Amino acid sequence: MGRCKGVHISLPQFILSMLLFAVLFFGIGFILNMLLKTTWLVSVLYPFIILIVIDHVSTWSYFSAPRHTFSQVGARLSHLAPSDWTVLGMGFLGALLSGITMKLLRSRGYSMF
Repeated sequence: MGRCKGVHISLPQFILSMLLFAVLFFGIGFILNMLLKTTWLVSVLYPFIILIVIDHVSTWSYFSAPRHTFSQVGARLSHLAPSDWTVLGMGFLGALLSGITMKLLRSRGYSMF
């Protein structure tokens, strides 16, 4: 299906990865939004979380050598396979759905959320 550093993933792996990322970020988003009384926190933080996972550079290098770091991260992002983008997109969808769920629960009177 997709390619990541020369490794092929099968269709079942691809489908399970999409489901796992969606459920994982829905759960994380739901819990954080409930505990912190926010709605879109994880949806806003999601790109930064993924960047930290993907970039393989230290956070300090964004401040010490920003031009080199951003070009390196841009090159790394451009080499992601479409299957990787799909899996990451499903994670973002899960984060968005957690915010929508929070909004619906609050509008229906569940003050706990």
